[in-house]
Amino acid sequence: MINIGTKIGERYEIIGNIGSGGMANVYLARDLILNREVAIKVLRFDFQDDQNAIRRFQREALAATEMVHPNIVSVYDVGEENGMQYIVMEYVRGTDLKHYIRNYSPIPLDTVVYMMEQILSAVSLAHEHGIIHRDLKPQNVLVDEQGNVKITDFGIAIALSETSLTQTNTLLGSVHYLSPEQARGGMSTRQSDIYALGIILYELLTGTVPFEGESAVSIALKHFQKDVPSVRQYNPNIPQALENVVLHATAKEVSDRYKTVNEMYSDLSTSLSPERANEPVYTPSSMTEETILLTPVKEPEPVVSKMPLEESELDLSDEEEKPKKSSSSKRKKIIFSVIAVLVAVGVGLFALGTRQNEVAIPDVENMTQAEAINALEAKKIKVNSKIEEVSDDKIAEGNVVRTQPPIGTRVKEKSEVTLYVSKGKKAVSMIDVEGLTASKAKQALIDLGFKEENILEKKESSNDVDKDSVISQSIKQGTDVVPENEKITLTISKGADSFSLAYLAGYTREQVLRYIDSEGLILQSETQEYSATVPQGQVIYTSPSGGTPVKKGDYIQVVYSMGPEPAKTQPSSSTTHSSETTESSETTQSSATDNQGNQNNNQQNQNNGNTKPSQNEPKDKKD
Repeated sequence: MINIGTKIGERYEIIGNIGSGGMANVYLARDLILNREVAIKVLRFDFQDDQNAIRRFQREALAATEMVHPNIVSVYDVGEENGMQYIVMEYVRGTDLKHYIRNYSPIPLDTVVYMMEQILSAVSLAHEHGIIHRDLKPQNVLVDEQGNVKITDFGIAIALSETSLTQTNTLLGSVHYLSPEQARGGMSTRQSDIYALGIILYELLTGTVPFEGESAVSIALKHFQKDVPSVRQYNPNIPQALENVVLHATAKEVSDRYKTVNEMYSDLSTSLSPERANEPVYTPSSMTEETILLTPVKEPEPVVSKMPLEESELDLSDEEEKPKKSSSSKRKKIIFSVIAVLVAVGVGLFALGTRQNEVAIPDVENMTQAEAINALEAKKIKVNSKIEEVSDDKIAEGNVVRTQPPIGTRVKEKSEVTLYVSKGKKAVSMIDVEGLTASKAKQALIDLGFKEENILEKKESSNDVDKDSVISQSIKQGTDVVPENEKITLTISKGADSFSLAYLAGYTREQVLRYIDSEGLILQSETQEYSATVPQGQVIYTSPSGGTPVKKGDYIQVVYSMGPEPAKTQPSSSTTHSSETTESSETTQSSATDNQGNQNNNQQNQNNGNTKPSQNEPKDKKD
């Protein structure tokens, strides 16, 4: 074990222990350069000198780095330090699918389909890169806190081009998800992964694996002896179409399984569709063939005595190491007998496939319906008059997606084949972009699959939606659409309409507040002034004034009346006296002036010979 605080590659500081497996320990670490949490898988010390283990460990790193997919755990770095091999990977905060099933079962069917589609998408990419996982199981599928899944642990994945005795003679993978051909020691193929995917889907639907037993051997035998139980016995609400995906993926014979993971994905994606509600139970084509008398074959030499498997995996080595126990010997003979029978069955089926009256269904994928019918009839194969329509993102509308039985299956002449024809790209549920800004809404629609030129805009005023945000969309949320073929119009807000502010003079404060609230205005301030004309408590004026254009969210200032200004108080006695004195002085001065004027007039009269005294002149004048 590595101690907390240890630095690997002078960059990754160990901060916790996540878990351990048969070959490696996994630690939580912090990337000191990018300041993020990562998971570091370190090859156990007891394997440091094991070249096979090192190659397997390095193969995992190589396989993972070749695949960039949102549902595959990313590999950031690979290194070696002091003989210690390590892989730096994306840290997925959450749980694995095994615990998720245990905690949340029964899982809603639409959630099951959504999670399984993510798994299939990831495995499809691996197969496109020529990589077979070989150990698909819920423990190797991580579920993050948002419910997204990511496949990890390509430790025993192997390139299709790689040939090795260990591939054919060593049995790898957990026994509960082991395909019949792997259990028999056969070559792992894409269909082996598809079988494991079918078992995972079974477990998602039922909460349990289809086969249990007292030992790994007994479980492995059930995989090629017994049919997978019906998932509908656990939940009758599971549509037959969805159960058929399980049956098709877990067919005993490789030829009866899906040809590719993409084919399984296409079938799964429509399994909840009402159009497939009355679908019959899937029956493998090999089940309809006539029984053939097989010639007994000699018991083969044991080839399964050395199987370096971990706990919960098929391991027959114990039986060979304990020859003294009679029960082990009997058990061993039973196993060898079963293998002999299976080999005989294989020989018989091979002979059946070479019979003159059988033909292989030709590859009619992506042909037009008419071309496919001609190609099938040329092989003396009848075409079912009922043509099935399915959505497909790759096959053009009107062209053949697949056949049932699958392409390549050998059938008797004049056997009937059903054509599945594309009705175009798969419809998706329309998203809600109302309330988003125009730019964000447009990007969300492009991400959904809309073409940029098909996203149209028109603008309207709105008192409720912010400027440049979406008021409405022409395609409502939840509508099934094929985005690539659709046009959508977004109504974008120009902002609130302006309106004339009411004349609020004479309003009471209560009336003002009610008006402001109804129009979406904001009261910025309230002040008071004296007014001889406006009663106390009523509005004198506003700013802006009545009649001014305003819009929702504008600020308003209001001035209320305090009533008339109070009268001035009476002046004091000293002030009155002073006033009176001033007035008396002014009167005296005025009289003096008048007297002077009279004197001047009298003098003028005398000068003119007018001796009559002035009326203002005093009768008794003293010197």
